[in-house]
Amino acid sequence: MSTELHGVMPVVAFLVGFASIVAVVAAIFAVALVKGGPKPPPPLASINEPFKSVDTSDLPPLERFNARDNATLAYRRYASRLPRARGSVVLIHGSSASSVSMHTLARALAAAGYHVHVPDMRGHGESGAKGTIAYIGQLEDDLSDFLDAVQPAGPRTLVGFSAGGGFALRFAGDARQLAFDRYVLLAPFIHHNAPPTLPAVGGWVSVGVPRTAALVILNKLRITAFNHLPTGAYALSAEAAAMLTPQYSFNLMQNFRPHDNYRADIRATRQPLEVLVGANDEAFRAEAFAGVFVEAGRVVPVTIVPGVGHIGLTLEPAALAAIVAAVGEHAGEAVYS
Repeated sequence: MSTELHGVMPVVAFLVGFASIVAVVAAIFAVALVKGGPKPPPPLASINEPFKSVDTSDLPPLERFNARDNATLAYRRYASRLPRARGSVVLIHGSSASSVSMHTLARALAAAGYHVHVPDMRGHGESGAKGTIAYIGQLEDDLSDFLDAVQPAGPRTLVGFSAGGGFALRFAGDARQLAFDRYVLLAPFIHHNAPPTLPAVGGWVSVGVPRTAALVILNKLRITAFNHLPTGAYALSAEAAAMLTPQYSFNLMQNFRPHDNYRADIRATRQPLEVLVGANDEAFRAEAFAGVFVEAGRVVPVTIVPGVGHIGLTLEPAALAAIVAAVGEHAGEAVYS
């Protein structure tokens, strides 16, 4: 065998071995992407049942605005019931839900003198294809476009519930945070590994871990072609699943929450921020919220409402009164027309 061939053989062997490793890794990724999606969890009565008692006979009609991609997105408007408004509140609903789920809270805030706006976040309700968005960061862009189009009166408060509370925290740490004068987070989802979060968020969500892990790696490589695939499924009843959003794509699951480094989001906030949670919350450990913010370097008031569960935070009179009080803390005696 020639000297030249002796020199080539190790290179060939290395290339063959490397190609084999690449093929194995590609096969693992393919299986994770195809078969590693979420399985719907059993319906969770504590989430599904409370909404059945909500009277929506006076639900305001949907209104529309155009986002920067020319998509038409939906929201509901509740006018202040006082002669002179105290400002505006934008309410962000929770995971799988729509603006309808915020009806009771929106009425309470309107009765207290606020103009209230409740978007169907893109991927939910009547805003876009259910369960997905085009890119991570589109929800922040949509909220900015909503503010530009609708121009809610000041002072403005962003109030988010559950996943919507997590998104409100994400926006509170964004460069556009000054669009709101105050942020109120209601039982916010902060991170699946954050101390308040119970396993599987109390049984509410099932995550397709293999697919999610593969997509996280691909996104670090700037490969986003598969981000439309479902990675999370929610514990909806069959009746609720027909009306709501039973699954989230990777894009939507990553965007409708704080960033993975949620501590950086907290550290970046500059506006007044407050948290409310029910003492009997089925998805989160109420007593653990304060420590999350202290650990990140910020002391945030946390109100624990006695005797209230997760959904009850947006429905029960004691919780509604606490939320109205939290929103009103920034307004003082000022009133706005």
